[in-house]
Amino acid sequence: MSEEKYIPKNKLTKWFDSRLPLLTLSHHLKSYPTPKNLNYWWTFGGILTFCLITQIITGLVLAMHYVAHVDYAFQSIEHIMRDVNYGWLIRYVHANGASMFFLAVYIHIFRSLFYGSYKAPREVIWIIGLLIYILMMATAFMGYVLPWGQMSFWGATVITNLFSAIPFVGESITTWLWGGYSVDNPTLNRFYSLHYLLPFLTFGLVILHIWALHIPGNNNPVGIDVKKNSNETMPFHPYMVMKDLLALLLFISVFLWFVFFAPNVLGHPDNYIEANPLVTPAHIVPEWYLLPFYAILRAIPSKLGGVIFMFAAIFILMLLPWLDTSKVRSAIFRPIYKKLFWVLLFVVILLGYLGAKPPEGIYLILSRLATAYYFIHFLVILPLLGRYEKTDPLPQSISDPVLDKPGMLDKFKKSAAEYEGENVESFK
Repeated sequence: MSEEKYIPKNKLTKWFDSRLPLLTLSHHLKSYPTPKNLNYWWTFGGILTFCLITQIITGLVLAMHYVAHVDYAFQSIEHIMRDVNYGWLIRYVHANGASMFFLAVYIHIFRSLFYGSYKAPREVIWIIGLLIYILMMATAFMGYVLPWGQMSFWGATVITNLFSAIPFVGESITTWLWGGYSVDNPTLNRFYSLHYLLPFLTFGLVILHIWALHIPGNNNPVGIDVKKNSNETMPFHPYMVMKDLLALLLFISVFLWFVFFAPNVLGHPDNYIEANPLVTPAHIVPEWYLLPFYAILRAIPSKLGGVIFMFAAIFILMLLPWLDTSKVRSAIFRPIYKKLFWVLLFVVILLGYLGAKPPEGIYLILSRLATAYYFIHFLVILPLLGRYEKTDPLPQSISDPVLDKPGMLDKFKKSAAEYEGENVESFK
């Protein structure tokens, strides 16, 4: 489907467009050619944008009432919950919104892994997306510290202490993060400042991510390239917009169920106790969306080794476009990779489960086995699969998988003929 070029009609729009072409840009976004076979797994980009905007708006309101001081932080949260008009709602939306944000981003990432959206020519899109993910984790960790509960304080103590394992500069980095020689008021002020700043940096990267996407265009479930101005594409508006809105409404329904019926189920009960440096919780754990990396951290016997492997588990994804040597994008046509994709998904979920358990006995053994498989999958299996896996033949067009089904081509021709007949009759 060809894209019509937008031309300003009146003097005001011509004047404005000649100085700041926002109208032309908005028209491009509406008529942006989109592969017509995109499924609902492609709607999570819009859902993630909604989550980010929701977090920024609710965060700004919460910042008006929060006090970044170790003597008042916990009480200010109670003040928001009890005394601020609808403060309980804003706080629950913000707290559960972080979990919903990460749920959507994990679905988005694994969709990309299944359909090969990280492969050429979309490597830069993938890398920018991972940078957004890293900023999300940093922002979420700092936000978890702000309520200044027991898990906030001790989580900050454990995680920031990890930097001390870095040779030569580790102690200096840790002291700088703390603003002193222990987690205290300067630490809370630093984290509050960065937690406020990073979402806006994330928003800038999201714009860059979308811009980078519009250069090569969307990938699709079949994984073959489509021509932007062809019968294999359709305008983004209204077709994909309506699809995105339906998926967003379903997502919001799940989101609001947590907000109104189970607002604390994803949090840790110890964080409803004010921070006490003299009482260590029995088991220190981060939020659920960071648990897989926490399991990898504890699976390595060495402190420095654990830090290296934890960060390597994230940054290895940056190399994925080059580690996966297969020329076929979609797992639909890669029978062995498809099975191993589900194994990887199971391993990541297992690591998340193990991250919430004590690092001992069978939990520690399983953590080490799962960590080993995680790295073997990317460093060994994927490069070898690209060379030796026998893939299924690719279709010539994204329409072929549908039209090749028995009777589908005749049904399509019949529908087209009926549509043309109705148009002729209405014209008469």
